[in-house]
Amino acid sequence: MSSSSVRVKLLFFAKSRELAGLTCTDDFVVPHAEIRCSDLLDLICNRFNLSIIRNNVILAHNEQYCDDLSETIRIRNGDELAVIPPISGG
Repeated sequence: MSSSSVRVKLLFFAKSRELAGLTCTDDFVVPHAEIRCSDLLDLICNRFNLSIIRNNVILAHNEQYCDDLSETIRIRNGDELAVIPPISGG
């Protein structure tokens, strides 16, 4: 881990959890403390085999949706990132 990278808790839900092959959470190292949301989502999708649903997921940082993927956010060690796929119900 480089001096500018940070370790976060990554949460997966529904289809993202299935595709990632994980039970629910994983530790993830983000290479830079300041990163654009779209770049962060790309890193996660590439690392966890989520490219197939990349355009259909919502990314949340500390329980706040990243509505604007062009926005740059600041991440700190221990932060929580969530990958939330579309949810259907009936």
